[in-house]
Amino acid sequence: MNGFVKVRPRGIAAGAGCVAAALALAVLALGSGSYPISPGEVLRVLFGGGTPAEHFVIEELRLPRVVTALVVGAALALAGALFQSLTRNPLGSPDILGFTEGAATGALLAVLAGGGSWALAGGALAGGVLAGAAVAGLAWRGGLHSGRLVLVGIGTAAILTGVNGYLLTRAQLTDAARALLWLTGSLDGRGWDNALPPLLGLLLIAPPALLLCGPALRILELGDDTAAGLGVRVERVRLTLLAAATVLAALAASAAGPVSFVALTAPQLARRLTRSPGPNLLAAMPVGAALLVGADWLAQHLLADRQLPVGVVTGVLGGGYLIWLLSTQRRAGRL
Repeated sequence: MNGFVKVRPRGIAAGAGCVAAALALAVLALGSGSYPISPGEVLRVLFGGGTPAEHFVIEELRLPRVVTALVVGAALALAGALFQSLTRNPLGSPDILGFTEGAATGALLAVLAGGGSWALAGGALAGGVLAGAAVAGLAWRGGLHSGRLVLVGIGTAAILTGVNGYLLTRAQLTDAARALLWLTGSLDGRGWDNALPPLLGLLLIAPPALLLCGPALRILELGDDTAAGLGVRVERVRLTLLAAATVLAALAASAAGPVSFVALTAPQLARRLTRSPGPNLLAAMPVGAALLVGADWLAQHLLADRQLPVGVVTGVLGGGYLIWLLSTQRRAGRL
């Protein structure tokens, strides 16, 4: 199994570049707004300098939102990379397979019950995990076949979309407006308590996924029979990583809502940047973080008179990417 773990200079350089891009976009976001601060001053404030006003603007108002964007983007990207590797399908991501729709259902139920922001986040987490368990259970036929998992997930997403539409009609007008903003995907008003759950999820899930299951996942992409012949316990690895990806996607949704297409695009961009086969779990995380921070910056400054929810920007960009991906897959004879 160790023979499948290779250090590729291009992969290291691409990963380092993505980390640098994510941090540069974070500095740009911290300095942008009605109280502009230069990148140099932002760095000076972060390292203990600056004026009290700059400290307040950056550390109290902007830093929690930027950190939430970084963490949520990384969590979605890792979840998407795991899903795409497990299904061996570039369309395998939590927002297409129904997992984020399940999180939305849980959040809407919490809104209908009159819960606050903590109840909404808890409902999203529970809904995402239950949706993942339901999809895995319905797709199980003596094993977790990737094609069946994708089909069941798409069908489950369609059903839950209808359920969510019905739940919105049952909510009070003010609750429906709050829920609709969350359903679009938004980082507005996010604090440290929003960043903590996906951060803990990354700290607990990413190291074993990268170090322990990464080599097995790379072998699993060769096919179930080949992986089993090389000593990989296929179903155990698949179920373990599916559970990890589901929890990551649900935690990300609980923090920022069901932000669309980050989990779909980040792993594919990481694979193209590194030009290496396999899941590219490590490279996908900074790509996802950079994508979401950049999209949130665009959402805040694209219009002069108002801010857009970040899900609007990721939806437009990700939808265009999805169309391009489908067209290239069709030309390659894979669709």
